[in-house]
Amino acid sequence: MDTCQPLRISDNGRYLVHQDGSPFFYLGDTAWELFHRLDRQEADLYLRNRASKGFSVIQAVVLAEEDGLRLPNAYGEVPLLSRDPAQPNEAYFRHVDWIVERAAALGLWIGMLPTWGKYVTDVWGERQVVFDERNARAYGRFLGERYRQAPIIWILGGDRPPHGVEAVYTAMAEGIREGDGGRGLMTYHISGGLSSGMLLHDAPWLDFNMLQSGHARRCNENYHFVQQDYRRSPPKPCLDGEPCYEDHPIEWSPGNGWFNDSDCRQAAYWALFAGAHGHTYGCHDIWQFWQPGRAPVSHARTPWREALDLPGSYQMRWARNLLLSRPYLTRIPDQSLFLSQNGGGWDHVQATRDGAPEVNDASYLMVYLPTLRRGIEIDTQKLAATRLRSWWYDPRQGTALLIEERQNVGRYRLQMPDSGPDWVLVVDDADAGYPPPGQGVWR
Repeated sequence: MDTCQPLRISDNGRYLVHQDGSPFFYLGDTAWELFHRLDRQEADLYLRNRASKGFSVIQAVVLAEEDGLRLPNAYGEVPLLSRDPAQPNEAYFRHVDWIVERAAALGLWIGMLPTWGKYVTDVWGERQVVFDERNARAYGRFLGERYRQAPIIWILGGDRPPHGVEAVYTAMAEGIREGDGGRGLMTYHISGGLSSGMLLHDAPWLDFNMLQSGHARRCNENYHFVQQDYRRSPPKPCLDGEPCYEDHPIEWSPGNGWFNDSDCRQAAYWALFAGAHGHTYGCHDIWQFWQPGRAPVSHARTPWREALDLPGSYQMRWARNLLLSRPYLTRIPDQSLFLSQNGGGWDHVQATRDGAPEVNDASYLMVYLPTLRRGIEIDTQKLAATRLRSWWYDPRQGTALLIEERQNVGRYRLQMPDSGPDWVLVVDDADAGYPPPGQGVWR
């Protein structure tokens, strides 16, 4: 297994960084069935596609959701002998090894879920539990040792809350730590409408929080969850690890329509500007790698090879590029920027800037406007600048349109462009020397 430098938490407790302190932008994709359903040629196709689109983390499950203990992988192997987590099947894990190594060669980290949650807890009455404290620790130690030198971010959980099985997850986490020497960061993927911060924030093994805003409705106000996690003490990085999937039926019913790229962008910018350190994109057809001849889960409708290039998958990189083109590790959320009324629902606008809270020392600010139905007035006294340079940033194309350069008089009001639906307003200190939004990585 190729070696890699582990990630760590930034000094301010808000972000993931490389060992040299440079930002690591967690741009995830949900590929839950990657190890279970794809052969190596297919996995290579998928991973190359995601690397080319700027993703940095692939979230995949070792003991997969879709009959992952009994239904063999593409090479006829099941993950466990006798369904015992203390007896991993070497042949199955050689395929996992290959995918991890191929991802690493492409510059991708694996957000590795050791198991889907139904094999740990029977909270949904599925009767498939195979873990207890003893074998969870052994299995965790096995994984930690095997992938000690690999680019892995550990994600415990698997779409289930930890109620009643906290000790099992603690044993698994401790086993992983024993195996990898504490190299890999660790979080928890919880069920929809919850965050790990609500139940596990103080767990000593939890390095950062992950929420799941889920698939229940459009205009799902995930910024509320991020704001709650951002305010917890001690501070830990947080992100939405499963927002609405592109091409997923709204509330699981095709009669309600389907989530599209606009929904995915809204979830991403709302969460990031509310304080998330990164974001996860997902496509309903891809997490399950649906194709004709395979039973669809929850009305999957687009063959996964075709779904690889749905528009939302291209657009996530523009959010990453935008944020990294300005000082990143000093970025904070700041809703006090608004002098005009901050609308709710579809009209909710979300703001971020750099600097210290309650201090007017920003060198830039950004505001996400998800709809064309309003103008905006902002407090530019937050910017420690005499002259301002403002831009409209197109989150659909990743392009910037210069608006103007003007004196900072403390207030700034303007209307959105007449095309859309959504835009990002970027206002810079004109003397800061920043490039157009989305171009280059600012150091």
